[in-house]
Amino acid sequence: MTAQLLNGKEIAKDYRAGLQAEVEKLKENGMTPNLTVVIVGDDGASLSYVRSKNKAAEKIGMTSDIVHLDGDTSEADLLAEIERLNNDEKVHGILVQVPLPKQISEDKVLEAIAPEKDVDGFSPVNIGRLYTGQRTFKPCTPLGIMELLKHTGSLEGKTVAVIGRSHIVGQPVAKLLTNENATVTLMHSRTKNMVDQLKNFDVVVSAVGKPGLITGDDLKEGAIVIDVGNTVVDGKLVGDVDFESAEKVASWITPVPGGVGPLTITMVLNNTLLAAKWNNGLE
Repeated sequence: MTAQLLNGKEIAKDYRAGLQAEVEKLKENGMTPNLTVVIVGDDGASLSYVRSKNKAAEKIGMTSDIVHLDGDTSEADLLAEIERLNNDEKVHGILVQVPLPKQISEDKVLEAIAPEKDVDGFSPVNIGRLYTGQRTFKPCTPLGIMELLKHTGSLEGKTVAVIGRSHIVGQPVAKLLTNENATVTLMHSRTKNMVDQLKNFDVVVSAVGKPGLITGDDLKEGAIVIDVGNTVVDGKLVGDVDFESAEKVASWITPVPGGVGPLTITMVLNNTLLAAKWNNGLE
């Protein structure tokens, strides 16, 4: 068996074409969705990621602004900038790039972003809405994972191992999978004999950041493998899964890079479009 590739670049390309068509409809009615990204400091990787979001938004017809603050910006000044953006009717989506300098509390920043503009889906209000089944912005990487899995067929009744329990990926994707009637086991660093259990699962989602954590020998024949790992080793980006051995066992598998990553940015755009619609009374 050789796994079918879940090509995130191609899936994202098709999804963004649909978003672009919707953006054009809004623009015909005098509304242009806007994504504003705030970055504090000059971290090269963060700056590159912010620019890629900006470029992706503009490519589908949105406007996108970058607010670049000095690395020594105070927490009070950043919160004041967020408040300004909250009150700017032209701004539909606000995203603050992390990590933040040590003088700034990430929790306070997430609490400060208006929930109706929180396109990352990280604010306590939106996380609460996710778990109570209310309309909300879903976190972008979990939403991207669900879009990838949609291309593999129904998840109903499947057993899924989610490795990693962060509030950014592991926990919310476990909730989204449960909503699709999958049976989910959330694993983490304290799970005993974790890798030995993986042969029991139809789907494995790994979001740990530990290269080589999973090999083909660990997987059930025909498993679906979603690798969210993102670690630089010898100048190359690698995932948690040993791709060469895993693709011989799995039925579907994501590459790293080119798997989950393109869908994460795509879902930022998706949520920005939703914000523009919802903030203007459109469903």
